[in-house]
Amino acid sequence: MGLRSRLYALTYDRLMASGEKAGLATIRATLLAQATGDVLEVGAGTGLNLIRYPGEVSTLTVTEPDGSMLRRLQSVAVRAGRPATVLRAPAEDLPFEDASFDTVVSTLVLCGVDDQPRAVREIRRVLKPGGRLLFVEHLRSDDAAMARRQDRLNWLNRLVVGCDCNRPTLQTLQQGGFVVDDLVRGELPKSPSFARPMIVGSATRPADVLTRRP
Repeated sequence: MGLRSRLYALTYDRLMASGEKAGLATIRATLLAQATGDVLEVGAGTGLNLIRYPGEVSTLTVTEPDGSMLRRLQSVAVRAGRPATVLRAPAEDLPFEDASFDTVVSTLVLCGVDDQPRAVREIRRVLKPGGRLLFVEHLRSDDAAMARRQDRLNWLNRLVVGCDCNRPTLQTLQQGGFVVDDLVRGELPKSPSFARPMIVGSATRPADVLTRRP
């Protein structure tokens, strides 16, 4: 684990604090209220979602690929007061059998994975037929001028927060075999203008899509 990774894990909650207070915490809570059954959260980071899962959740499993983040996640999971299995794993290579979960949660994750299409395929694979992906993601703007600005400034976004602000995340979900059945477009609170375009919603893994490990 490098120094940058340790510093990012140490400062992440502080970096997110203003956005959480400005509405992101409410967005998380509203979305996670829909989680049911056996739940997997990918890229759980420092565990900002852990206290927001409803009692209807049967089991909760959370994964995080970064070792520094994982240590903080494990501590938060203990303090959260509910059973959770915490594992180190990237979204692109989830260590679970096909059709293992009723719900998968991804909040501000698909912008930062190494291979977004592969991560989406893995999420689809581990979902049961009819299972749902709940997501909050920022993405490439539909506005051409803003999209060009995102392209120009993406290097800065990667440098500061380690993710791409210009990924076609909605299209990746649809091309990856998901049916998007609830979608709200908005802006990521307290973010630079080029990183604000955001989608919140849910997508279903249809029963007729084969689960096959990539």
